[in-house]
Amino acid sequence: MIIVMEPAADEEQIQKVAQKLKSHNFKIVFNRGEVMTVLAAIGDKRLVDPASLASMEGVREVKLIQEPFKLSGRESKADDTVIDLGNGVLIGGKNPSVVMAGPCSVERDIEGLLKVAYTAKDAGAQVLRGGAFKPRTSPYDFQGMEEEGLKYLAEARKQTGLLIATEIMDTPEIDLVASYADILQVGARNMQNYKLLKALGRTNKPVILKRGPAASIREFLLAAEYVIYAGNPNVILCERGVKGFDSHYTRNILDIASIPVIKKYSHLPVIVDPSHATGRRYLIEPMSKSALAAGADGLMIEVHHDPENASSDGAQSLTTDQFKSLMFKLNKLGKLLNDLSESDVEAVPG
Repeated sequence: MIIVMEPAADEEQIQKVAQKLKSHNFKIVFNRGEVMTVLAAIGDKRLVDPASLASMEGVREVKLIQEPFKLSGRESKADDTVIDLGNGVLIGGKNPSVVMAGPCSVERDIEGLLKVAYTAKDAGAQVLRGGAFKPRTSPYDFQGMEEEGLKYLAEARKQTGLLIATEIMDTPEIDLVASYADILQVGARNMQNYKLLKALGRTNKPVILKRGPAASIREFLLAAEYVIYAGNPNVILCERGVKGFDSHYTRNILDIASIPVIKKYSHLPVIVDPSHATGRRYLIEPMSKSALAAGADGLMIEVHHDPENASSDGAQSLTTDQFKSLMFKLNKLGKLLNDLSESDVEAVPG
């Protein structure tokens, strides 16, 4: 349930409400806004009479949550979550879109990685993405460079100032990966790895959670719930396509409609990965434009210095020149979308 406190409620009144709920084994999450404080109470609502809570000093309203995602939903937090990724880069709310760019896998070519990093930086990206640990369908495919790959990413950050986002595959790797990375990514295959999600909830690093290829939006938000419930509110949702039936032309179906749907029901930032969603280089530009127009808070785009010889996913990676061209167009689109959102649209005559 959600307990909305009066704007004038003092800390003693807030804590009395919290203690009453805790005495019935409720977990309490405080959302302290500029005007008022909201308490999200998670537990067996049969144990507490909402009317008794509503009668307590300082309580404005008690609401029962209808959706199962209690912490990632807007019923517990009406305002958009804004996450500080580091270096002053903010994602969510009305902040400019964040672009994360880089190769699918970090390879044994640090000069190539640095070329991509400098290109991304110069073009306006804020985050370098790259996999040091790579989940692959076949055991014979390139599995990543592991810690050596993390060191390459750290060197690229040192030289360019870009933040680092990289995938984490299993709980024993969390401390290692977190010691290098600024942002921890949960891949689509691990979206429902609840042990991993709980463990990431005990870190203080921003987490990118990718949607599973067969996951509903509700399942997606409930996966985010695991991270937040465990104590980490800094979750970024990543739409990367769901399984379709026309794999000859596109790798997955990019669910553009999921962006406004998630925005309606959740306060968490949403980014889009058009590379994994489509698997086709020529589709990345139109899908990136569509994602921003639909309200995405950012993009994750695969870029490689030599896609034809990439260790993984070369067909869906942009060249550095293609990425620069795309960013030029996206910057122009971003300004147009910003102008449209700030202007007053006149009523159509008649």
